[in-house]
Amino acid sequence: MIRLDVPCVVDIEHTAESLHAHAIPEGIAIHPGDTVLVRGAPSGIGFGQRARIECVATVMRAGVFGRWHAKLSGLLALGELFEVGFQPKEP
Repeated sequence: MIRLDVPCVVDIEHTAESLHAHAIPEGIAIHPGDTVLVRGAPSGIGFGQRARIECVATVMRAGVFGRWHAKLSGLLALGELFEVGFQPKEP
């Protein structure tokens, strides 16, 4: 397994308008099956706060089987979204 340490920017917001956390590794493309471990980012922030932190991320590249498994699992999960049943209305 290939392990790469890359710089990463973590954007966290916990306000009335938005609740999100994005980790963006810089200078590397993330592919299906890859694992990203972000080190040095806070686990949470208080209400009404925003933070943009620069830290380090370790990217562990998936092998051929791991990539194939991730793509197949994604396609199967996508198919579940389309399982829609139409029932006639009760009189």
